[in-house]
Amino acid sequence: MTDELLGRHKAVLPDWLALYYADPMEITHGEGRHVWDAQGNKYLDFFGGILTTMTAHALPEVTKAVSEQAGRIIHSSTLYLNRPMVELAERIAQMSGIPDARVFFTTSGTEANDTALMLATTYRRSNQILAMRNSYHGRSFSTVGITGNKGWSPTSLSPLQTLYVHGGVRTRGPYADLSDADFITACVADLEDLLGHGRPPAALIAEPVQGVGGFTSPPDGLYAAFREVLQRHGVLWIADEVQTGWGRTGDNFWGWQAHGQNGPPDILTFAKGIGNGMSIGGVVARSEVMNCLDSNSISTFGGTQITMAAGLANLNYLIEHDLQGNARRVGGLLIERLRAIAAQIPAVKEVRGRGLMIGIELVKPGTDEANPEAASAVLEAARREGLLIGKGGGHNTSALRVAPPLSLTVAEAEEGADALERALRSIQ
Repeated sequence: MTDELLGRHKAVLPDWLALYYADPMEITHGEGRHVWDAQGNKYLDFFGGILTTMTAHALPEVTKAVSEQAGRIIHSSTLYLNRPMVELAERIAQMSGIPDARVFFTTSGTEANDTALMLATTYRRSNQILAMRNSYHGRSFSTVGITGNKGWSPTSLSPLQTLYVHGGVRTRGPYADLSDADFITACVADLEDLLGHGRPPAALIAEPVQGVGGFTSPPDGLYAAFREVLQRHGVLWIADEVQTGWGRTGDNFWGWQAHGQNGPPDILTFAKGIGNGMSIGGVVARSEVMNCLDSNSISTFGGTQITMAAGLANLNYLIEHDLQGNARRVGGLLIERLRAIAAQIPAVKEVRGRGLMIGIELVKPGTDEANPEAASAVLEAARREGLLIGKGGGHNTSALRVAPPLSLTVAEAEEGADALERALRSIQ
């Protein structure tokens, strides 16, 4: 069955549409933190559809909300008043930390970042964007053009002029050997120097924890220090929270809050987890920024009733069950367990992350050289152990990505760590 489906896939879908595994799998159903494939094999899911199944598979509260909304009306577009959309926007605006916030819903994180770029460039009357090295912001023409990861940027053509800033990766690059404080000082000096060479940019866009780049992050406070510089120049700060939002990092509800000493971002983008698998993305911005467009616009599918119903139910579950706290507690235990395992395996350079957003960087033993072959081998071995994980990395890096649903239990964290230990040991 899988071979037949794979053949059909290859016959009608693009060659560049990536599939995991030498023998690609079809996931047919899930429950809680587990999924099953077409052959009936059960897996503990430590990747959640690329951080999208945020709470749990087949969460009854979400499936009930979707079913009930589908029985009323599924879609009407933004040309009509939409109660679920208004209700979810009210919740997100209040939780964003942005004063006098406005919310615009899209269908994906790519589209959210695309909208944020349009807002920033229109508001600032500038097509210049600052982005972080090793970053990833989406698949559209504009977001590919600002992505600082060549593995995910198939063209350099862009309507934007992009300049890349140091700081997204703590343990590699010219400042890697500095202390945290000196690292921040050096990155700020780099930003100051960059701003002195060209016309004023529209915005800096940054992921508080880089997702596709391998779950890398700067020391806490870097973007607050950047913010001080940006404010002097009138440059906006866009926090790309597509992967870090909704409490996944445990310590904070939003990733930007680890860098919040100089206030919230001007624009915040979100997606993935809020829909628990339904297609929801969006932008939050100060009203003067959000309202700067001088032409009409709508969103045909952004904010549609059925996705908003799912988002409301999912957000309620997240808050009522303190899944941010669970990510902090269980994620902390999982990170420490993985670090203990990694200390015995020469192929592991580093275990990093926070909450339930954990990266394991792999190198060729005895060197600092990236080892993508080992990452692929561990991915395959973990599957054989009944565990699904992700992978990523940017320039000269190769990392495994661990991001389970936020309702992960301590017992499941131990089970996953055991499976991942066996997978890592299999490459020695």
